[in-house]
Amino acid sequence: MKIRIKGDSVRFRLTQTEVKSLSENGKIYDSTNFGGQVFSYGVILKSDANLLRINFENNRVILEMPETIGKVWFENNIITYDHTMKTTSGNELYILLEKDFTCLDNTVEDQSDNYPNPKLS
Repeated sequence: MKIRIKGDSVRFRLTQTEVKSLSENGKIYDSTNFGGQVFSYGVILKSDANLLRINFENNRVILEMPETIGKVWFENNIITYDHTMKTTSGNELYILLEKDFTCLDNTVEDQSDNYPNPKLS
């Protein structure tokens, strides 16, 4: 799972195995260890969610996805889900959740579990 944060936007990219695990188990997590602190992030399916929503507490970012769409995401061809969320401080936070495609350029990153890039066909 990759997470990219830029300004008031957060983007999660999931491999095929991660999308399948999310669909079957209802949650996936990962973390980055910075030595003295650990930054954790994940995606969970919520039965009471009707849109994507996100929370940040205790060095942890959790993206919540509606369970009804998350349970079938692995089986369908939908690539992305997104939502612009109004925060309690009044700003708008853009949230994007997407299937991770292989890159078109050379990279040292392992892409063996990424979705085939449609631009390569």
